[in-house]
Amino acid sequence: MPSALDTNMRFKFSILALLLEAIIIVLFGIFVEYDKNDLSTSLYPLFQDVHVMIFVGFGFLMTFLKKYGFSSVGINMLIAAFGLQWGILMQGFWHMQGGKIHVNIKSMINADFSTATALISFGAVLGKTSPVQMLILTILEITIFACNEHLVTEIFQATDVGASMTIHAFGAYFGLAVTLVLYRPGLKNKHENDESTYHSDIFAMIGTLFLWLFWPSFNSAIAPEQIYQIKAIANTYCSLAACTVVTFALSSLVDQRGKFSMVLIQNATLAGGVAVGTCADLSIYPFAAMCIGSIAGIISVLGFHFLTPLLASKLNIQDTCGVHNLHGLPGILGGIAGIVVTAIKGEVRHGVPLTPGMQAAALGSTIGIALAGGALTGGILKLPFLGQPSDQNCFDDSVYWEVPEEEKPHEIPSNNYDESSRFEANV
Repeated sequence: MPSALDTNMRFKFSILALLLEAIIIVLFGIFVEYDKNDLSTSLYPLFQDVHVMIFVGFGFLMTFLKKYGFSSVGINMLIAAFGLQWGILMQGFWHMQGGKIHVNIKSMINADFSTATALISFGAVLGKTSPVQMLILTILEITIFACNEHLVTEIFQATDVGASMTIHAFGAYFGLAVTLVLYRPGLKNKHENDESTYHSDIFAMIGTLFLWLFWPSFNSAIAPEQIYQIKAIANTYCSLAACTVVTFALSSLVDQRGKFSMVLIQNATLAGGVAVGTCADLSIYPFAAMCIGSIAGIISVLGFHFLTPLLASKLNIQDTCGVHNLHGLPGILGGIAGIVVTAIKGEVRHGVPLTPGMQAAALGSTIGIALAGGALTGGILKLPFLGQPSDQNCFDDSVYWEVPEEEKPHEIPSNNYDESSRFEANV
């Protein structure tokens, strides 16, 4: 009989993936058509930037584990490719016209955004789940995300142009709820593969740089007008720069030897882009954006240094990538910044005044729905036949991938042969 933790994906994954793709193709054939009223390609450069962030930035950011690089980049690609198709459908169902979903550059950007939530949650469970589990997580999370996004933007009519709340906070707390339900007591003591090497950290830093460079495009891509796009780009630019300097300073400060931590540099330097997202297109001025970025850097560094070990030991939340510190806490900070700014300044979007009450409702509902949805999803993923690895095989590519054998060291022949031994060898 097969083991309860049977990791052979030959039929389980293949049949599920092909079945889901067939269903999506049928749904696209029934519901999806081109948007003939919006033929503009002005957003295409921003779409390219966001696309690179999703496939390259997120993928390489998670390659820090020494034996999990194939899965970090490969499963990231799988989630993104599947998720963007599902995202077009789930988001499109809320905006159907004449019974059809109309695809344009903006809807493609939003579909990429929807996959970001699943990729953030993937970071929380990195190394501890199977490809089958990740497909199921992607379906459920993007479906719940689309419902929450509709609630925030259409019902509450809150602003969240850079998606600090709807993507970053949602994805982080959804992932944390999943990893809490999937808690592994066998990983309470650090796993031998749950660490980085010099070269794996360099690869992860490539992901950081791509995300850092293109984050202004992420926060400005769906701004309603050009003036708001310019504000979002400038505010994100300033926030990221200030956050990076503060992160380097705090990284040295919290280390007893005053050295920089690559974990902090890879992650906390991006927190400024997350935190400024909600109010990126508002008139907060660059100095306020820099203050938000600085606070985000401080929160993220302290979260990695103090909070992550506490969550693991006291609350049984095993957050592999520290998404709580990069996406969760800065996402909440972004939501709070949105509440403060709308309380101070009278901002209007689409003819509707922005109010701090609606911003607070958006933040609270997002976190609540994320936690509930994550707990439900975690319960489903806990089913024993979904191919999850054993504790011993966590953080190891070889469970699901063909991995090249490491080159064996060449044996160095001994020089201590005497003449008779050489003669015998020659004979």
